[in-house]
Amino acid sequence: MSKMVLLAAMLVAASPSALQAQSAAPENVSAAGISAVQMFEIAEKAKQEGNFAAAETVYAALVKDPDIEIRTEARFRLAQMLTSQNRFSDAAIIYRAILDEKPDAQRVRLELASLLARLGDVGSAQRELRLAQAGGLPPDVARLIDQFTDALRAGRPAGASVEIALAPDNNINRATRSETLDTIIAPFDLSEDAQAKSGLGLALKGQAYARVGIDSRDQLLVRLSGSADLYRESQFDDVSVGIQAGPEMRSGKDRLNFSGGFSQRWFGGELYSEIISASANIQHPFGTKTLMTGNVSVSTFDNKSNDLQDGTIYAASAGYERAFSSRFGAGLTLGGVRQALSDPGYATTSGALSAFAFRELSGTTLVASLGYSHLEADVRLFLFPRRRIDERYTASLAATFRQVQYLGFAPILRLEYERNDSSVGLYDYKRIAGSIGITRAF
Repeated sequence: MSKMVLLAAMLVAASPSALQAQSAAPENVSAAGISAVQMFEIAEKAKQEGNFAAAETVYAALVKDPDIEIRTEARFRLAQMLTSQNRFSDAAIIYRAILDEKPDAQRVRLELASLLARLGDVGSAQRELRLAQAGGLPPDVARLIDQFTDALRAGRPAGASVEIALAPDNNINRATRSETLDTIIAPFDLSEDAQAKSGLGLALKGQAYARVGIDSRDQLLVRLSGSADLYRESQFDDVSVGIQAGPEMRSGKDRLNFSGGFSQRWFGGELYSEIISASANIQHPFGTKTLMTGNVSVSTFDNKSNDLQDGTIYAASAGYERAFSSRFGAGLTLGGVRQALSDPGYATTSGALSAFAFRELSGTTLVASLGYSHLEADVRLFLFPRRRIDERYTASLAATFRQVQYLGFAPILRLEYERNDSSVGLYDYKRIAGSIGITRAF
């Protein structure tokens, strides 16, 4: 048994029961005249005999009971049985269903954090631990959580995730709606392809990773990611893939990751750009409810269609995330980017501030975000009468509906608004987009 799994077992064993039914099953009687106690006994006997299918059937019947304590106890026992069978995703969905009805059931939240760690989603596991701490835990359990958090980085050696969505968008190419463009010579007529286009696309996102142990504390982390926005008019297809690799290390409570990467992007079926990057990331917890992050990177940018936009990109950001209760959390990110490109007219400096908040409701997770950025070009491009200065505003709202789930996936709805107010008409645009897709249900 790994250190992380051992700590997880100690943690959930030491935590107080959040289930009133755990010490003694409820006494309600079913319509068939069999009490809940008898049904729990039948399921327990079937489980001991190795007849897990029969036990699962009994628990599934109890989950439909109108008494919240009975269905909570049934879900809890079923999730534990599924965990013992290494059906971690199925168990995680059930633990999440308990938390939808009883968000302050901290024992359940700790069990869910343990499963998320086993599934390799370290970030989500750490967030569940912060939510549990915000909800209040005994000191001995809180100390074990600190140890468990330290062990999370040694999670699953490999994993993957995917999101698929239909994405209606009234400006798929983030272009101006103006038919003309002001220049120092005369107004230029813009072709239809250079103006804002609306469309219904298929949005695909995926990520896979693998960890290779270097020693007892450090690992090599390799990540492969990709995204694609595909439309009926293929000249607007936007596809990108990238790979990053580097050591993931621990220093005290801090987690550090250094990586090098390579990515390519295609637009309209043609290779648009190649990027070679190097980055460093640090995560530092403040207490039990707050996480601070920092990231710096430097990249070489090769624009395949315009050599004047080749150059080096420097970026830095700092983030803050806090759990305020077992159902609510929020965060801020402050960052800056310097694009030192070949032509000073394309070279820019920008700063950005974004905020997000999430709220767990009954069976639904809501996530809202707001963002603002300011960008300035070094000089005026020859054709345009003014130097480029942009004010960009973004807002989004997403909802994941876990009440409706199939094969471990749940529907997700997302609405986005984007406004780029630019002194250069070519970069001035508005955009409203949505997506209707599926994501994991826990």
